[in-house]
Amino acid sequence: MAEKTWEVLRVRYCHHVDKNVGLEAQVVYPADFLPDQQPRILAHRCSHAFSCNLNGRASCIWAGTNPGIDPFVEEK
Repeated sequence: MAEKTWEVLRVRYCHHVDKNVGLEAQVVYPADFLPDQQPRILAHRCSHAFSCNLNGRASCIWAGTNPGIDPFVEEK
């Protein structure tokens, strides 16, 4: 049977909540009888999205309120 888990991808400082947040992904690992299949990412979220959304303003793509802004994109 496949297994779903939320895994922390990275930890970053967020200005909206003034603390470090975990950027997480929901990963589905294949069943044992399908070992050659790669894990799949179903969704992304922020560990503090609930408190960030309570302040009444749109924040970012990780909180699910503003799909146009990703403040954690790494500069190249």
